[in-house]
Amino acid sequence: MVILLGVLTVLLLAATGISFLRISHGAIRVFAFPRLQILTIAAILLLLAIVLIEQPARYWIAAGLALVIAVQAVCIAQFSPLRSVQSKRYAGEPNSPERVSILSYNVKMSNRRYQDAIDLVTREAPDIALFMETDEGWAKALEPLGETMPYVVAEPLGNTYGIMLYSRLKLAGVQITRLVMDDVPSVIAQVTLRSGKDFRLYGVHPEPPVPYADSAGRDAELIKVARRVEADPLPAVVCGDLNDVAWSHTTRHFQRISRLLDPRVGRGFYNTFDARYPLLRWPLDHLFHDARFDLITMRRLDHIGSDHFPMLFALALTRDADAAAGPDKADAADQAECEDIIEDASKLDREAIGSDWEK
Repeated sequence: MVILLGVLTVLLLAATGISFLRISHGAIRVFAFPRLQILTIAAILLLLAIVLIEQPARYWIAAGLALVIAVQAVCIAQFSPLRSVQSKRYAGEPNSPERVSILSYNVKMSNRRYQDAIDLVTREAPDIALFMETDEGWAKALEPLGETMPYVVAEPLGNTYGIMLYSRLKLAGVQITRLVMDDVPSVIAQVTLRSGKDFRLYGVHPEPPVPYADSAGRDAELIKVARRVEADPLPAVVCGDLNDVAWSHTTRHFQRISRLLDPRVGRGFYNTFDARYPLLRWPLDHLFHDARFDLITMRRLDHIGSDHFPMLFALALTRDADAAAGPDKADAADQAECEDIIEDASKLDREAIGSDWEK
């Protein structure tokens, strides 16, 4: 028992330490994902160590496990009520013309529960619906949504990186752009609210980190989006399956560059993947917004066939730029890291990760 608990403690300590390495590879990045799971396992092992092991081994094993628990808890504490919220709660009229609701759903390309997705949009009636992993089958099946959401942006692909956007609100300056990789599109559009105010919407779905490949594509795409947001005078919303957990270094780095707010901070994890396995979940589907927006609501919706839960967000654009207050601005080290990430991505010469997973 001493040997077993000792080995497990060392492994958890190693996993915790590796998660802080600044190396753009999936074999490193994936250790930032299961912080909740590692914390839970460490807590169970600590209890076993206290009950089953005698001194002096108990002391060293318990100390190691306590360190794991403390570090992991600090990393995720910002998504608990212990932390002040970043996104201010909206206090105005529920049906304000400054309101916008956005449904974000990674459908999982091989999932064919088309009608469930249509019914979800009909029931929730969002102003904007962003779908990811849409192929030609999904594009055809979702066409009825155009009856009530006439502004449509569609880039269906058979490589799990197709993306589609339906909107009740007027869209202008629409771009389907490849920020890093030729086979990974993103959608950028100017949205006009019912009040007449405009904001910029970025719909993104970068590569996932996997243990056998670099994470340069994902990291660089987030940085390029963040830099566009930072230089854009319009209020911005970035939404989609970012394939990154809310508490990771790359996500916090993205926030410092873009200065966008995370509505989960101080409110909860809202784990969206993997919807099929309750014990293996983390928050991958995000919305980040300009400080000129207030949060009306944020809900994880029912599982309807994908490995992701849909998410529904509602915001209100309430303030002018002069009244906005964002996260701490990026420093010189953050900017230098951006350059390194973009340089690494410029050397990529491969297909997007996961392009053949569902073929």
